[in-house]
Amino acid sequence: MPLLSSDDPIGNPAFGLGADQVATVVDLICRGAEEARPHIEAKMLEVPITMVVRKAVRRVKVALGLTNLEIRGEHELEDMSTMGPEILGRIDITMKFTHQFGFEDAYVPVECKRVAAGDSTLNANYVVKGVQRYVAGQYGSGLEWGFMLGYVLKPPVNDVVEAIDASICHHYGTPAKLATCEGHPLALALLEGTVLQNGAHPLRLKHVFVEMSAAA
Repeated sequence: MPLLSSDDPIGNPAFGLGADQVATVVDLICRGAEEARPHIEAKMLEVPITMVVRKAVRRVKVALGLTNLEIRGEHELEDMSTMGPEILGRIDITMKFTHQFGFEDAYVPVECKRVAAGDSTLNANYVVKGVQRYVAGQYGSGLEWGFMLGYVLKPPVNDVVEAIDASICHHYGTPAKLATCEGHPLALALLEGTVLQNGAHPLRLKHVFVEMSAAA
């Protein structure tokens, strides 16, 4: 019985996303966060919040009848440059569209962080422990798009965005400055910026901020 032959596409189409796919990811994230909110408890940390949100995103996806992508739980990114058990890290939420099936390194990464107005530690971690993992190629290596999901524990969101934008510009220069983009009715703020992975590959990052004050 003949086996499947290798596919040889031009470039890396599995590493890219269409505008409709980017919009779908944002919509699922926002709807999932909205559905998850009643189940969030005070003082919840990032991991349990994300577990509740991720399950809600899966329910929303099923309700919408979307069969052209899958939602995956916390995903270990294996370090394929070694022969041992090393991993690059664990990303909070990943999605995979049908055109990415068969390519282990092609996926939609969503890194989640808590943020809050006036909380310099949380807002700094969003950048140095979130955005930086994309910049270093630890997450989303070679991809065209990455996503950051910010759980806003304390408004106003404008204060959060200003602090994070200033930190991003400080670490990666003004070309990485955040810009507003088409919003979503369930997002407190939706922005976009471009960072360079390992100083070379441009990666576009969507920053989605959702209300999550119940976890404060």
